[in-house]
Amino acid sequence: MLLRFTALIAFLALILAALTVRAEPGACGIPLAAEEGWKVAQDRQRAGFDSRSLCAAERAFLESPRNLHSFLVERHGELVVDSYRAGPDRSSYWLWSRRKEFDKDALHDVRSITKSIVVLLWGIAEHEGRVPSLSTPVLNLLPTLSDLRSGGRDRITVADMLCMRSGLAWDESGGYSRWMNDEHGLLWRGDRARYIFDRPIDSAPGSQFNYNGGLTAVLGLLLEERAGVDLDEYARKRLFDPLGIVDWEWTGDLRGRTRAFTGLRLRPRDLARIGRLVLDGGRWQGRQVVPEAWVRTLLSPCVSGEAYGHHWWAGKVRVGDKEVAWHGALGNGGQRLFIVPSLDLAVVTTAGEYGEGSIGRVNLHLLQQVVAATREYVGAPSQISEAVRPASTAPTPIETRATLRSVTEEDGGSRTYVYLKIMPKAKVPFTTLRFRVRDRALLNGLSEGATVKFRAERIDGENTLTAIRGVPPCVRFQPCD
Repeated sequence: MLLRFTALIAFLALILAALTVRAEPGACGIPLAAEEGWKVAQDRQRAGFDSRSLCAAERAFLESPRNLHSFLVERHGELVVDSYRAGPDRSSYWLWSRRKEFDKDALHDVRSITKSIVVLLWGIAEHEGRVPSLSTPVLNLLPTLSDLRSGGRDRITVADMLCMRSGLAWDESGGYSRWMNDEHGLLWRGDRARYIFDRPIDSAPGSQFNYNGGLTAVLGLLLEERAGVDLDEYARKRLFDPLGIVDWEWTGDLRGRTRAFTGLRLRPRDLARIGRLVLDGGRWQGRQVVPEAWVRTLLSPCVSGEAYGHHWWAGKVRVGDKEVAWHGALGNGGQRLFIVPSLDLAVVTTAGEYGEGSIGRVNLHLLQQVVAATREYVGAPSQISEAVRPASTAPTPIETRATLRSVTEEDGGSRTYVYLKIMPKAKVPFTTLRFRVRDRALLNGLSEGATVKFRAERIDGENTLTAIRGVPPCVRFQPCD
């Protein structure tokens, strides 16, 4: 209980501090040369960027009040930005964070980016004839689970697992600090495959997306079985060595087994190599490492219009009146590998904000700034969300999830205040904060008990609401930030 109170106090302190924080000006410069084969862009203009705009993006990273650790931009095979910061960090097995100095040589947890790399390995194995076609029912490949071939489980295919549309009941909602998160069982269960498939079917296989790290764990088990070596060894021989990635780690579970669903630790520069590999259709410096057809599959949506493909995400950032498409490998805490095929561009970020869903908006904002700094888009208004505008150009607002508790009027109705419970599920009273509302129209359509996202600034000595909108409550099988 004391630990929970301490965490709540720290969370609220961060919110209040964010309303008044100001950052000192940062600096930006040319990436340091290294011996690992990366070309370094000495001239950002020649690399296809407006130097001033790109420098502003790098300053936004350096001056951000968020716990960001690295920010890299690679274009046309050259490093253009390669920037690092110190900050608190912890591995997936640490209970406490500790401060660490990050630089180009430091390994960083990439969390669920691991999943996206595992499917690159699956494509290599498929090309080698080691794994079956995507239409193969998974239980046909797991004879020890023959007793589970009922209730629709026998219809789950390899494609359903790659698209995370198995239909199996699985709950990773509410963050990974939640004890009942189903992913935790993957760390200690003796028979992972049985743990995953010994669940009821709650939707028809192939019909509904539900994020499920257990499916990646099964893909990893099948890869190991058919390759005849541990997953990390297969990755070393077939992917990392060909890319020149020599300094990396893949931490195991409590039984010493490779974790396909997480566990990789890479240098951000090497994560950028993965981005360049995908941008070049699976080739690295002229060598075909991953089949080009498989890369096209990874970057194709499983269902038209959806954000999740074959263990890779997709989305768009708006710059001016244009929407620019990206694909990405995403990991908890702010680990991102974005690629923008139309610009031949890769952007990498790492961070230590594990369990903080709002860090994703900061990552997207940095990507948006980079896109807006390219020669193709420079000068176009980028419609950047105020929630993540750099501290150097505006007060640093916050956006977070809350429950609207009440609205009151004071001073004879001349002042309006809203009371927001910042952590909707918390049962302690001091998580409710008061904000001044200068424009009562902001509250139109909202009622007590509504789940909202809000932004606020410190104005004239008061925490003042600047935006608020109703959002769906956090529910099972839906992402919640």
